[in-house]
Amino acid sequence: MSQVARRLEAAYQKAQVIPFDHRSKFVLISDCHRGQGNIGDNFLKNQNLFYGAMDYYDRNGFTYIELGDGDELWENRNMKQIINIHSDAFALLSRMYKQGRLYMLYGNHDIVKSRPSFLKKHCTRYYCDMSNRFQPLFPDIQIVESLILEEKSTKQRLFLVHGHQGDLLNDTLWPLARFLVRYFWRPLELVGFIAPVGAARANEKKDKIEKGLAKFAKKKQQIMIAGHTHRPVFPNPGEGYYFNDGSCVHPRGMTAIEIENNQITLVKWLIATREDRSLFVDRQILKGPQPLLHYQ
Repeated sequence: MSQVARRLEAAYQKAQVIPFDHRSKFVLISDCHRGQGNIGDNFLKNQNLFYGAMDYYDRNGFTYIELGDGDELWENRNMKQIINIHSDAFALLSRMYKQGRLYMLYGNHDIVKSRPSFLKKHCTRYYCDMSNRFQPLFPDIQIVESLILEEKSTKQRLFLVHGHQGDLLNDTLWPLARFLVRYFWRPLELVGFIAPVGAARANEKKDKIEKGLAKFAKKKQQIMIAGHTHRPVFPNPGEGYYFNDGSCVHPRGMTAIEIENNQITLVKWLIATREDRSLFVDRQILKGPQPLLHYQ
């Protein structure tokens, strides 16, 4: 068994199981890479898209599942600064958390969220500028490596994970990768160089990562939904079980995977133009919806 398969199997075995049925609504988004509002904050260009999309999902009763790398904690040390800069988004997420409609996974860039001490120190509350006082954020939250969604009637399972598992530099040697990004590649990135562990990694590297993920999903004969590569994947029935929700930091939009009425859909959120040339946040279906049972 490969290192990727071993790590994914370990994550599968310890995953929390969340039951769902045809009335359940989930939206899966990963790789937001929320930063500190500076030139290196890749989330900035799509922050309005993210808020518009999340407002739609909140109003329509979706449960939000963040599949890792929600916050950029390799380049940045200060989580509280990230929360303060993007307080409107965090306020919305906090409301969904209070209603039991939010789950978060950690990825390689925010793996420190796996530590309860980190969550207690940084994610319990935030300062609200509107009320000029501290408000609860995610008290007692547990941010985990993996989740399993299990349909109540059919017992069909969907395995959710970030997708960095088994990647030597991004998994086993993540402290070294974080050091390189924070103190070496980040300054170079600001003047035009590309970090080898970031979203712009070579397509050959992405292909290798996705091949390992797809192989594991095929062996399990179960849908697996990941992020990490920033590249959306949505197979037709019979073509495979590996899905990818893409990322929130595409140059001209963000992608997400929706699960509603026991169907799965890949969508894109982008800024579109009406006939009067006014701009609005638009939701477009890229693939699907496909019944989940078509992948059983």
